[in-house]
Amino acid sequence: MIIKNIEAKIRLATFIAIGSFVTSLIIVAINSFYAYRLVSNAQRSIYILDNNVPILAKQTDMQMNRPAEYRAHIDLFHSLFFSLTPDDNYMEYQMKKAMYLVDESGMQQYNDLKEKGFFNSILSSSSVLTLQTDSISLDVTKKYFRFYGKLKIDRRSSTVVRSLITEGYLKDIPRSDNNPHGVLITNWKTLENKDLEDVEKNTF
Repeated sequence: MIIKNIEAKIRLATFIAIGSFVTSLIIVAINSFYAYRLVSNAQRSIYILDNNVPILAKQTDMQMNRPAEYRAHIDLFHSLFFSLTPDDNYMEYQMKKAMYLVDESGMQQYNDLKEKGFFNSILSSSSVLTLQTDSISLDVTKKYFRFYGKLKIDRRSSTVVRSLITEGYLKDIPRSDNNPHGVLITNWKTLENKDLEDVEKNTF
């Protein structure tokens, strides 16, 4: 009887020890999880000084706002590329800024338009080009976009409105001063660039 009691007590002590050890592991795991979340949330909090008064600001997940940045980047590129005035220096400045936002396909289209005399025609006719964005269709998963807009060409003799549709893909790259969205447009193509209306101006 004494031996059996001793064995039972040993088993009980063993079970208690194992149970305590497992419980300790669970407690440590729970504490570690909550500590990680606490640190992670703390790292998302930044303080901005306003007249030496710290104001709490929250960082947001970059991916949450990425579609809006993609659309802003696409809109900015098309505006730089197509909104032009009859000024050599201004057009060169616009194109230089636009080329930071697109791969070699943008330079290829620029060279094609230059060979066709597009930019010379802007100078000779004193045209002012204004691009209006209608919509941007975006597939975030494939990083594919299609741009829909209207290009208004205001000449001395007439005002032409063209339908402009382009497409391309998007590639994430490091942000820079010249590319603040950290996006590069790739395989850019013009699908449609046709006249919708051509209104003659009264020249007298």
